[in-house]
Amino acid sequence: MKYISTRGEAEKLGFEEILLAGLARDGGLYVPESWPTLSPETIASFADKPFDEIAVEVISPFTGDDVSRDDLSRMAKEAYSTFNTPDVTPLHALKPGLTILELFHGPTLAFKDVAMQLLARLMDYVLAKRGKRATIVGATSGDTGGAAIEAFRSSKRVDVVILFPEGRVSDVQRRMMTTPKEKNVHAVAVRGTFDDCQALVKGMFNDHAFRDRVELSGVNSINWARIVAQVTYYFYVASRLGNAKGPLSFAVPTGNFGDIFAGYVAKRMGLPIDKLIIASNENDILPRAVATGAYAMKGVVPTTSPSMDIQVSSNFERYLFEASGRDAAVVRGLMNSLSANGGFELASLWPVLKNDFAAVAASESDVADCIRKTQAETGYLADPHTACALVAAERVGKGETVVLATAHPAKFPDAIKAITGQNPALPQGFEHLMTDEEQFAVLPNDLRAIQEFVSDRSRVASGV
Repeated sequence: MKYISTRGEAEKLGFEEILLAGLARDGGLYVPESWPTLSPETIASFADKPFDEIAVEVISPFTGDDVSRDDLSRMAKEAYSTFNTPDVTPLHALKPGLTILELFHGPTLAFKDVAMQLLARLMDYVLAKRGKRATIVGATSGDTGGAAIEAFRSSKRVDVVILFPEGRVSDVQRRMMTTPKEKNVHAVAVRGTFDDCQALVKGMFNDHAFRDRVELSGVNSINWARIVAQVTYYFYVASRLGNAKGPLSFAVPTGNFGDIFAGYVAKRMGLPIDKLIIASNENDILPRAVATGAYAMKGVVPTTSPSMDIQVSSNFERYLFEASGRDAAVVRGLMNSLSANGGFELASLWPVLKNDFAAVAASESDVADCIRKTQAETGYLADPHTACALVAAERVGKGETVVLATAHPAKFPDAIKAITGQNPALPQGFEHLMTDEEQFAVLPNDLRAIQEFVSDRSRVASGV
């Protein structure tokens, strides 16, 4: 399996190379040279398999010969043993025709654990095979950072620096990044938005001299391995809801477009899916694009679902590459317009987008009403991100619809208490999180300052 860049000017690479590279050197994102497909018989066989075995079947076509099947099986079993339920991503039947897929049973109570626990093991495996080290820099709007720090905190080959927007993540999210004491993990509060943090990470990747000096790698969903690991749970759902009438629809809370693009990949691989529903909060760039054909940035509005307080949806570039018939020149033009003008017109790609996705933006009052109503009618307490997807499912879902629950409500205690009057308790094992000492840096939204911080803490750069 070889990988190509969405911008068409970087060399083809194998899985190992794109795992460590993250972003392509032409600024694009890597995608497989061709889409592997799974036969209906293989998909049907998943009904008898646990989550880790389904993951191996889904992921192995993308790793090719770079990772042996035995090693991939071992890493998948190890990764998913860190979850607090043997089902890994259990299903909760909310009412007829509506099922919740709980993705928050990992060590940081968010869906990012599903990919990050495996990604850390894959990176350590490849680095050990090559006798190398790497420096990971990531941006987070809340959950990616904690998941990355938790996954890599015991790594002997990786140093991790996570950038988060100061004051724009929940206290629980922040503390999952700032309380670990291992010397290879570092949290940085940036005076800016998530989009600023994401731009800083891309700026470091595009500074090739710096990139090479610290052996820079990424764990944001710009890294293809993050996406492919998330594809697994779409197949898992179908394997457990095999008696559903017709293809499933999925309502996905998404800001960066990675989680729903994983659903798109599952569909390309042969999974019968009816509708993929983009669920946004008031930062509604994706629903506006579906509704109007214009992808246009505007200011980020802080909401009770901070992981989706985003205006630049990085993984949308991967979709544009597919929607345009893999025309890298079209993608380069659109991305140049985004940088220069803050947006672009989808033009001929708009009908394609509307055919592939539905989209709904939930207001803050929609979210609060949904959380209260769902709890009153079913006893189920949803976090604000999941509530966005529940709103979307109610508005445009049809047939059997699965809502992706991306975080535990206890990660957003202030929001939940304000909405319901109840303070959601953290699960067992997290008792010390809110009292442990924090350690993190606060830095300006300045690429040079961030690069100096990263370089000073990179064992690769210092030769240690």
